[in-house]
Amino acid sequence: MEVKDLQPKQGKVEVVVEVFEKGDAREFEKFGKKGRVCSAKARDNSGEIILSLWNEQIDQVNPGDKIKITNGYVSEFQGEKQLTTGKFGKLEILEKGKAEQPTVFTNISPEEFKDEMKKLSEDESEEDFSEEPVDDEEYIG
Repeated sequence: MEVKDLQPKQGKVEVVVEVFEKGDAREFEKFGKKGRVCSAKARDNSGEIILSLWNEQIDQVNPGDKIKITNGYVSEFQGEKQLTTGKFGKLEILEKGKAEQPTVFTNISPEEFKDEMKKLSEDESEEDFSEEPVDDEEYIG
């Protein structure tokens, strides 16, 4: 099944998608039980859909992950289709995405940057931390 084929109120959905965006988790309480929910965005070659992640799924799934939803359910909220595992579905992580590397901006070439970083790490390993503590007010004032 592909994302473009999903319809609101459709159950027994089986689809493979890549998560490309993940929002913040929200806490809620329903029938005296606490839980968490998070909206993410997922896609395949045919389109995009909102993906609702519940409780432990929030910590397991990250942008870049390729996941498979089995026995999922499609709902609609404010005119947008949303995919979820629901009560009876299953979410399986097929492939973990590569963690994004932080972007570093410098005014020097990549080779010079690597050399500087190497020097810094060598300097830190040779430092003697047994000196007197530095007075922070010296640097603030």
